[in-house]
Amino acid sequence: MTQPPQTSPDDAHHQAIRQHNLRAAAENTANEQRFADPQDAGARFPFNGRWTRRDWAHASLFATLGALVIGLVPGFSNAMRASEHAPTTTLSLPLPPLAVAPAKAAAQRSWDLVKVESGQTLGAIFEARGIPAATLHQLLDASKDRQALTRLRPGAELGFDQAGDGRLVAFRYDRSDTQRVELSLAGDKVAEKLVERPVEVRTAVVSGKVGKSLFHSARKLGLSPAVINTLTDDVFKYDIDFDRDVTSGDRFSVVVEQTWREGELIKSGPVTAAVFTAKGKPFTAIRFDRDGKAEYFTAEGRPLKKSFIRSPIQYARLSSRFGTRRHPVLGTSRMHKGVDYAARTGTPIMAAGDARVVSAGWQGGYGNAVVLDHGRGYTTLYGHMSRLGNIKRGQRVSQGQVIGYVGSTGMSTGPHLHYEFRINGVHRNPLQHTMPPPEPLGGAALAQFRKQTAPALERIREVEEIIYATVPAKPSKDDPQVAAASAPGGKKG
Repeated sequence: MTQPPQTSPDDAHHQAIRQHNLRAAAENTANEQRFADPQDAGARFPFNGRWTRRDWAHASLFATLGALVIGLVPGFSNAMRASEHAPTTTLSLPLPPLAVAPAKAAAQRSWDLVKVESGQTLGAIFEARGIPAATLHQLLDASKDRQALTRLRPGAELGFDQAGDGRLVAFRYDRSDTQRVELSLAGDKVAEKLVERPVEVRTAVVSGKVGKSLFHSARKLGLSPAVINTLTDDVFKYDIDFDRDVTSGDRFSVVVEQTWREGELIKSGPVTAAVFTAKGKPFTAIRFDRDGKAEYFTAEGRPLKKSFIRSPIQYARLSSRFGTRRHPVLGTSRMHKGVDYAARTGTPIMAAGDARVVSAGWQGGYGNAVVLDHGRGYTTLYGHMSRLGNIKRGQRVSQGQVIGYVGSTGMSTGPHLHYEFRINGVHRNPLQHTMPPPEPLGGAALAQFRKQTAPALERIREVEEIIYATVPAKPSKDDPQVAAASAPGGKKG
């Protein structure tokens, strides 16, 4: 007789758990089948037909959120409606052809500007920029200004347009104040373009004090070196010794023509009128054309140009005066028949007046010397020169022409100019002798002179009244003042 297998208590417990799980799975399956029918949905979510307070709260919340979405998103509802009702149509339209880059774009060049320095040549400038000499010769051969380009003036402005590899694309320079030339390179061809640059000429009054230096103060006010040299070496050289007669408190006023181009001052001159007050004494100069030649006259119509200039050498120190003295070489007391100007060796020496060369060469104790005959019994001698100028005996020289250079030849202890002034062979002191005044303007010329120059003098007077009536009692020496105004009659070019 076979006995049934005996079960342990653990096995009975596991069996009970397994049966319970099977019954739960069967019930879940029956529920899913029952709720699959929509009609039985109410059994899953029972609703008795009345909204509770929670239901109304949920409905209000969802309604508010919907209104916010519609209000905050512009065009939301319109876009939705448009997408639902607006028909869409696709058209095939011809496109315009793509624009080709215009050739004018090449005209917008990137110019690299270079200012010519003293001693620089065009070849050196091209070499410094890495441009081959063959390119330079190509430009020179194509340009009408070959000679001018090979003799550049310091300060001239050149323009270069170079490609990324250094190749020269275009080159420009100024032919004149009103014309600029652009040379464009394309292979072996060079195209020239002429650009007109209009200028405007204005008349201005510039006024200031000398300060520590006339040149420094005048340059600070905008006067060019050429204008300053006109004042010192041409206009007032007969009446004012700028080495000894000018002090820091002296002042100057100049009526000058200024040439402007594209808002930039490019040059000044000539001087139309000027007043220089030295040690409280005013000296006036007015430019006027007489017989087709420009000259400077006083306010009364007398020419400023004298028969002789006061000093035949510029920027020199008076080292020995006229009169008895002890000779520095011989050691004896004797008459010094001239005046000495100490200056560096090589300083130019000018003819004191229009004259004929009597002699030029070695003259004993005078060393290298020149004697000039000015006519009417007046002669001058210039001694101890290091070398003579480009002159010879019998030649005519004009006032201010260089006839030699300072040295220390003959009986001399150092570089200087020995200058003698003689009348009918008699030595006179050149610092004290008064020359006869030149012939003044008269008649119709004087009337025209006064009519033409009166506005310039009046403008100087007005400017000086404005400036110097309000300056402090002790102004700074380095504080020049300027007044510039357009004067009637300005012209445009």
